[in-house]
Amino acid sequence: MSQIIVYTNDDGGVSVCVPSGELPIAQVQTKDIPTGKQSFIVDRSVMPLEDIDFRNAWEQTNGTITINLTKAKAITKARLREERTPLLAAQDVLFQRALEANASTTAIVAEKQRLRDITNLADTASTLAELRAIRC
Repeated sequence: MSQIIVYTNDDGGVSVCVPSGELPIAQVQTKDIPTGKQSFIVDRSVMPLEDIDFRNAWEQTNGTITINLTKAKAITKARLREERTPLLAAQDVLFQRALEANASTTAIVAEKQRLRDITNLADTASTLAELRAIRC
């Protein structure tokens, strides 16, 4: 089936209903979309599947799905925090070993600060491509 139903859910995100084809899409729309929700039957191609990582930043207006950059930045920051957690833990181990060996901790401290500051890069990004490129 090449058509889907989209509507804005209670969280402000986009809900997508993909009919199985057993019923006419208009009947599915009547049956499955919550009462009071304005929904749109659109072609499946309107879904920004290349931006599935930013699914929770999708918004729709009259059946057109766009990506809210502010929400995409928040998603990126959450991803970066998750990515950096084991990296910071590894740096903590290196730091402790350096202290025990009376070795320099300068590079370790700098790396830990870089990891802490990595989320700031999302604030300066102006495109989804820039957000995708940020890695720990």
